[in-house]
Amino acid sequence: MKKSNQEEDKITFKNLRRLYFFALLTIAVTIIISQILVQYNLNQQLSDSKIINFSGKQRMLSQKIVKEVLILQYVSNNASAKQISHLNDVLSLWKKNQNALENGSDSLAFPKEKSETLSKLYLEINPIFNKIANTTDSFLLNLKQNKQAAENQKLVNVILENEGIFLSKMNQIVTQYDLEAHEKVTEQRRIEYWIFGFTLLVLLLEFLFIFRPTNKKIERLIAKLLSSEKKALKLAYDTEILSEIKENSVKELKSLNYAMENTLLYCRIAPDGSIIHIGEKFAKLLNYTKFLSNKKFSEVLTTDEKEQTNFDRLIFEKQRSGWQGEIKIVTKENVEIWLDLSMVPVMIKKDELELLIVCFNITERKKAQREVERLNLENSTEKINQQKIISSKIVENQENEQNRIAKEIHDGIGQMLTGLKFSLESINLDDREKSEQKIEYLKKLSLDIIKGVRTATFNLMPPELSDHGIVSSLAKLTQELSKLTGKEILFYNKTDFNQRLDSLIEINIYRLTQEAINNAIKYAESSHIIVQLSHSETLLSIIIDDNGKGFDINAVDKKRNSESGMGLLFMKERIQYINGRVFIKSIPGEGTRITFNIPILKGEN
Repeated sequence: MKKSNQEEDKITFKNLRRLYFFALLTIAVTIIISQILVQYNLNQQLSDSKIINFSGKQRMLSQKIVKEVLILQYVSNNASAKQISHLNDVLSLWKKNQNALENGSDSLAFPKEKSETLSKLYLEINPIFNKIANTTDSFLLNLKQNKQAAENQKLVNVILENEGIFLSKMNQIVTQYDLEAHEKVTEQRRIEYWIFGFTLLVLLLEFLFIFRPTNKKIERLIAKLLSSEKKALKLAYDTEILSEIKENSVKELKSLNYAMENTLLYCRIAPDGSIIHIGEKFAKLLNYTKFLSNKKFSEVLTTDEKEQTNFDRLIFEKQRSGWQGEIKIVTKENVEIWLDLSMVPVMIKKDELELLIVCFNITERKKAQREVERLNLENSTEKINQQKIISSKIVENQENEQNRIAKEIHDGIGQMLTGLKFSLESINLDDREKSEQKIEYLKKLSLDIIKGVRTATFNLMPPELSDHGIVSSLAKLTQELSKLTGKEILFYNKTDFNQRLDSLIEINIYRLTQEAINNAIKYAESSHIIVQLSHSETLLSIIIDDNGKGFDINAVDKKRNSESGMGLLFMKERIQYINGRVFIKSIPGEGTRITFNIPILKGEN
């Protein structure tokens, strides 16, 4: 079928070429004929103009002859040879021109054939011309022979008598020449009109029977070509897009896998407790190797048989509902580790269940809690009570934060991972359209998972705080929160502060600033937040400004049981814990400014 269409297109193109050649040939022939006729008529007009000019000149020459004769007869007493010679030359020219007009001349392009009227006029003027010419010859001969003036007088009278008749006849000839030239111009104009009309007719016929049908055929052929080109381009583009989508999906899945492996302590286990997969970071913490792959998760988690039994029972009882809590394990090196563990059930297929174990290492927090308890016992009763309140609230906040992270993982990351697995298993590369749709969905889901992992991990202790100090931590905090929330959150170190403080002071400053920024985002509905850090020799100052809706400070202080009231109370107690002070200034509708002032001890560096 395609071959037949191609042969038809070739035949059509050949016919089009022939038609166009015929049309162009017709126009060319018409133009050539028109030019030949025009050039011929132009030459005729040039010849006619010369003849009219010569006819007028003949009248002038006849008058000049008469004038010369009269001068020689009446003015000059003795005719000089020069005067006689000049008259003889004029007479010869007059005879020559008359002969060319009457009989034609090849050199002057005068035609030999004339119209009947002109032939008749030349027959009538010829005797008069001959009489004037012969009489003038006789007059010149007498002058040369010095004959009597009386005889020359008679010759002069004859010339004068015939001069008027010659001029009259010559005027008729000139008029006739002009009339015939005008008729030729009129005829030429009529011929050109006919040629112009014929050319228009040819063009019209070619337009109706050649150009218009040919144009339609060309349009159809071009439409076919454009359609074929468009289909080819679309196929190439779709193929390229599909390839790019597959490549990007693989990259994103690798990135997601890398993030999970190196960020979270996570593990996938079967309902019977056997390990399906364990993350690299978790495996490193538990000293898990491939040689232990036949062991259950409880056996890898702890060496205590009683704890193993308790954990197996926990898996059996909570494999449908999930579980979250803190557990203590002892490694092979006899190191005690505390884990905040979340167990999330994931339905892979119908009647096929997996458990996602996500843990956070809270060993340092537990040590800090024990240290707080030890300090509480050493201080006075008032100090103990105060520290208990602060510690309990800190622990409560930490617990709430951990529960929130566990809930985010359970409700967000866990479900998205389930959806990711289902979508990956349901991709059918033979169904191209649905594959593209599912790959687009997988891309979005992967980004959401990555964002969820970043959000969950970001809320934990930032590594910048222990490695680089409070300035780097606050810069990272504002940058990450700006990315996560879409708000414009800026940090300025106005006095280039670069000192390291006590770790307890730094973590409290970090949490205070984090709480102030979160309040501005959550309650104040701010779009712009500015964090400024400055210091003197004895004081570190942090100011948080937002352009939110503000609030009435007195009204909030009275509502101690409300969420916002408790938030301000915790903020004040935490700043007191590091011997600092907080100042809050807020105007409803204009924004809020929170200032933290923390003393700097001279020993800190």
